[in-house]
Amino acid sequence: MKTTRNLSLAAGISLIAAMAFAHSGAMGVVKERMDGMTAMADAVKALAPMMQGTEPYDADAVRTGAATIASHAGEAMTSKFPEGSTDAPSEARPEIWQDWETFTGLAQQLEIFAEGLERAADNGVGGMPAQGGTMGGQGMMGGQGMMGGQGMMGGGAPMMSAEHIGQMPAGMAFAMVSQACTACHTRFRAEEK
Repeated sequence: MKTTRNLSLAAGISLIAAMAFAHSGAMGVVKERMDGMTAMADAVKALAPMMQGTEPYDADAVRTGAATIASHAGEAMTSKFPEGSTDAPSEARPEIWQDWETFTGLAQQLEIFAEGLERAADNGVGGMPAQGGTMGGQGMMGGQGMMGGQGMMGGGAPMMSAEHIGQMPAGMAFAMVSQACTACHTRFRAEEK
């Protein structure tokens, strides 16, 4: 279970680190959304070592980082993606506007997960659930989990609330945030050339 969390964290950090190099020359709404993504990336990078156990856990820092992510997610994120705003150096794929419902769902999901992480800050890092545990059949990214075919995007079980996530260990909530970022980037962010 710890390996799953570490792989999720590593994938999220790798995607986020690459963003920092791509933002030069951005203007207008593209710059605004890139700045928001950078703020979220910085928060994830600051929290990841605590979640991995390589730095001491700081609940106040978790709350602050989670609040930063939440403030740039949801409608704050989607409002920065007017249709056709793909001018370089934008990394937005046209699929965002072709599948707006999924994109907005992932943005809302990230906001809820981040709000849940903020609430979970006092719970400590904790552990990850066993596969098939509270997150659903094949994990969050799999066919039956929250991010997969039968989760929020697939019309299956309703998404968890921030209150419910806030009862979990912070490490688990952080993994959900990381996986939401990864899911959105995988579907809607252009590969770097």
